[in-house]
Amino acid sequence: MDPGAFVVNRTLERERWARDKLAAHAGRTVRFKVGPASVTWTIEDDGRVRESSNPPELALTVSPLRLPALLAQPSRWEELVEVDGDSALATTFEELSLALPMLVEQSFARVLGPIAGAFVADTGRRLLAFPEYAAKRFGDSAARYAIDEAGLGVRGSEARRFFDDVAALASRVDALSARIDAIDAAASRRRRR
Repeated sequence: MDPGAFVVNRTLERERWARDKLAAHAGRTVRFKVGPASVTWTIEDDGRVRESSNPPELALTVSPLRLPALLAQPSRWEELVEVDGDSALATTFEELSLALPMLVEQSFARVLGPIAGAFVADTGRRLLAFPEYAAKRFGDSAARYAIDEAGLGVRGSEARRFFDDVAALASRVDALSARIDAIDAAASRRRRR
């Protein structure tokens, strides 16, 4: 048996509501792809999944670099998951993903107790969110350095002032062009007389 399907089915044993949601799509096949790795599952009548070689009705693709962010914040599903296929089935998986943090926390609470379980689950979410947080902070720092220290960047107010100056110059050029056209037209009329 596929280890991923085993883990999912084990988790679903205690979550009848989740199995019911999946059972509504019995017989449908979904492919999960993370980078070069992929797995294809068919949903069974009881809401469990099994490995399948059937062509998928739904393909869900997540970049390996975005997977930690999705696990930390499943509410960002639309931003982080590429969906191709059956939209009703995709909506079901999106709804189930929103319950994932609760399911993980419950699992830790069963093993470690409610307080330690909640602490470990929260720590895990923070660790999963850390790469994206670090990349954002690094990008912000690099941008600040380019603007403040190296003088390579342009501040927003300077950019707005520049664009306003360009717009004013373009307006003056248009007005000058219109005046030249009017003078040229007047000169043409005088020559024809």
